[in-house]
Parts: sequence; C-alpha cells; structure tokens
Amino acid sequence: MSILLIEAFYGGSHKQLMDLLQEELREDCVLCTLPAKKWHWKARTAALHFMQTVPTSTDYRILFASSVLNLAELAALRPDLGKLKKILYFHENQLAYPVQKCQERDFQYGYNQVLSCLVADVVVFNSAFNMESFLTSIGKFMKLIPDHRPKDLEKLIRPKCQVLYFPVRFPDVSRFMPEHKLAHLEKVIGVKRNGDVYQSEGLPGQQKSRALMKNSNTHSESGLCEAQPGLCTTQHEGLPAPLTAPARPNKPEAPESTNPCQEEDKQHLTFNLCNISSGQDNQQRPLHIAWPHRWEHDKDPETFFKVLLKLKEKDLPFHVSVLGETFTEIPDIFAEAKKALGSSVLHWGYLPSKDDYFQALCMADVVISTAKHEFFGVAMVEAVYCGCYPLCPEALVYPEIFPAEYLYSTPEQLFKRLQNFCKRPDTVRKHLYKGETAGFSWAALGGKFRSLLAAEPREDL
Repeated sequence: MSILLIEAFYGGSHKQLMDLLQEELREDCVLCTLPAKKWHWKARTAALHFMQTVPTSTDYRILFASSVLNLAELAALRPDLGKLKKILYFHENQLAYPVQKCQERDFQYGYNQVLSCLVADVVVFNSAFNMESFLTSIGKFMKLIPDHRPKDLEKLIRPKCQVLYFPVRFPDVSRFMPEHKLAHLEKVIGVKRNGDVYQSEGLPGQQKSRALMKNSNTHSESGLCEAQPGLCTTQHEGLPAPLTAPARPNKPEAPESTNPCQEEDKQHLTFNLCNISSGQDNQQRPLHIAWPHRWEHDKDPETFFKVLLKLKEKDLPFHVSVLGETFTEIPDIFAEAKKALGSSVLHWGYLPSKDDYFQALCMADVVISTAKHEFFGVAMVEAVYCGCYPLCPEALVYPEIFPAEYLYSTPEQLFKRLQNFCKRPDTVRKHLYKGETAGFSWAALGGKFRSLLAAEPREDL
C-alpha cells in the first residue's frame, strides 16, 4: 500500500473520485476519510483528526488528498507523511467560491488552500477554469491581510500546477435508453445494433447490453441554434483524445444525505417513467427537464425555478425531475417550487441508487445548470452521456466543457430556449450532441492518474 488517499469530505464527487482510485489501485492504496458533513469544520480541523488516525507505515510513497484538507498542518503534525510525494487535488477552490454575503467569507478557507499548495509537490485541478481562477486570485486575496502581506505566491505555486479532468466512470446505460436516444448511444459510447441487441465494440470485458426496443429511427439534425459568435466551440485543448468505451457500471451507493419523501418519490418516479416511456410519441410527450445538482445556494435554484414557473404561467407543457443531494440546510425555494409546480413534477429528491439515477437521466430530454459555482460539473457530463441536451451558463467552467450552442448568457435566454423546446420537444429528441464525453472517462484519463500516482517521493525531504 504505497499510496495514501485522504479525503476530509467523503461525499459527492470527492467520494466518487476516491472510490474510483481505490477500486483501480486495489491493494496498493489505503483510504482514510471523514464523512461529508459540516464542511467548514472539516476544513478547519481535519488535519488534527488524520494526525491521530492515519496508520504509520514505511510503505507509503505518495499522499493524495483533496484541497479540503489543510495539507500544511498535516505535514507539520506528521513529519513521516511530510516526506512523501504530496499531491493535492482541487475539486473546487475557495478563492473563487461564491458567498451569499461578503462578510460571510472565512479568510481561513482560502488561506488553508494557499498553504497546502505551497507544501504540495504537485497541485492538480479538475479544469483549466479552476486552476486559473485560483492562481489569478491569490494576489487579490492576500490583500485582505491588513499588513505584512506575502508576495509572489502565484509564481511559487504555478509551476507545480496541472489540469487533469475529473475521471467519470460511465456505466452501461443502454438498458435505460428510450428508443429515440439510441442514435445518441451509437455516437457517444461507440455501440452498434446487432439485431435488436446493442453491443460495445473494442472494449474487453464489456458485457452485451440488454435487448432494447426494435426498429429505431435515427435522425440527422442540423442543430437547434447557431453557434454564438466569439465563443469557443471546441473542447479545451488539453482534453484527452476521445475513446469509444463505456466503463463498468457503478454499484448502488448508500446516500450521504436524507430526504423524508425519498421512498415516496422513488415510487412516483418509477411509475411516471414507465408511463412516459410508452404510449406517447415524441411529439405528444411533454418536454422532460432534469436538474441534478446539490440543493444549495451556489447552484442558484432560485433562477432555475423562476424560469420553470414562467413556463408554467404561459401554460407550456413540461415535466421536471429535481435529483440532487440535500444537506443540513435546504433553501426555502425548494418547498415553494414543488408546491407551485404541482403535476409538472415527475420526481423530487435524491436517488441513492445509481441505476435509478441514470434511468431518470436517460428518460429526461434537457439538463439544466443555473450554477453560480462550478469547476467541472460531473452531473452535467453524466446527463449528456445519458442523451440529455445541456443548457449551461456562458460562464465558469462550462465554455471549457461544452460547445457554444449549449450555453446561455441570461435567464431570459434560458427561458426562450426552453419555451421553444416545450413547443417542439421532438427537436431536442432528434438532436445529436455535438461535443463528446468520452474524453472525461476513466478509460481516457486513468493512465494519467496512474502515472501521477507512480512517482517516488522527493529525496530532499
């Protein structure tokens, strides 16, 4: 076990990455975690906890941790760990994190991350946006110190930095795909029809998909809108070359959060998905909108629900599935919106089963982000993989991940796009996504992670 994995906030994408690395590295690693609760306290005190709980071992060569951990504190408290090659992975950064009120920002969180970077040997970000927004904010952030401010920290940290996209383990979703998405399945994950069964090509160990609906009609689509001028329409130049292989499906996970209506909503979802997947053709069935994000203010649920309620006021037909995780505090807008949306709601709440979650995404037509904070966006990439048409802000990481035609600049633009889709949902269902998701898969990125985790510790420590 030469690799020590430490996660101070073991939930969401943080948990997803650590579980994936542990599964792939197997006996060569040991994982130490804290539960995904009380984030602020984990950021302040996790180092002290791990000082006492991480077992000592002469076999360790590499320490890999997310930036929630104060790596500088841990290295000082545990000199044996300080001698390892220390890799810090940024899922998000606190220098560009939105807050509801300026005075709410705790300087210590961003300061901890700067210190951790100075101590780390390699600093890895899940996107170029994440890296640049952090590095270019250090100077301004340090000006919050009243006097004796440190200088040139960006110059010290930047040479250690690199971008390595979050590796998504895409499951085989062919069994969940409605008929109109089968062309998407062929394009995105490289499977072809063999009679009435879809099977993957060129992927060792991949099981054949279950029998699917027969006689799919594929459509060519010239695009639902013109690419917006001045916006990048290609992936970030550092994106790995696409592969055509879905990886093994995730096993169902226990939820990190709870929802009192979860079981009722799960039954409601299953019932409605059965109904909407049969008996109505593409033109008759209302547009199905998915919102698979955390129920927190930085995902801006207020804007999302305002747009939906405006659609409802105009008597435009649509269904909505709100699928994200909940934590200690849930914004009031969720209860208000559920009541106001009424029968338009297909599902409301977190789905702990990955199968249920991916089935819901496969049955949706459009996936929406209204985020004020996003450094990668696993949920959006997963939804696109499941055949959803993405609509994202023209900001944050999204121009790096999605072609320009899937971006909007204002809530009014989002409303207009959805208004058109509500009137003609068949245009969305015929559309083939013009980007790609395979480059974000473990199949594409796993080799780079293995190389990152294979190096020896620094000899000068």
